[in-house]
Amino acid sequence: MTVTEKVAYLKGLIDGLELDSSAKENKAIKAIVDVLEDIAFTVEDLDDGLTELAEQVDAIDEDLDALEEDYYEFDEEDGCHCCDDDDDFDFDDDELYEVTCPSCGDTICIDEAMLEDGKMDCPNCGELLEFEIECGCEDCQADDEEESK
Repeated sequence: MTVTEKVAYLKGLIDGLELDSSAKENKAIKAIVDVLEDIAFTVEDLDDGLTELAEQVDAIDEDLDALEEDYYEFDEEDGCHCCDDDDDFDFDDDELYEVTCPSCGDTICIDEAMLEDGKMDCPNCGELLEFEIECGCEDCQADDEEESK
């Protein structure tokens, strides 16, 4: 039995008593039942709204899970594969790099194409992240040493 049904039952019981409406106590009892009825309807409306909101949040959560899976290539059981050193996982020989956002501390996995772009926005906080590529070959290291002189 819902709260609204219980209040309706209580109201019926009081009406069945055929209380004298001129007595102060009876006026108070009827006023209390009227307030209970209003509260019961409000609770029912809130419950309906909460149920609808919960359904919408569940739908948003499912959509977000799908987006995270597509964007981050994430597997809940094993963690983020883009950052694993496991040889069983293949990214078509694309090398991935971990970048930590200095603003929010979020770790992001990026591929070589993103690194070559030189910049991207952090998907967590929107901070602009800029990258410099240093290849480490002898010619580039010699060029760097000459520029620093």
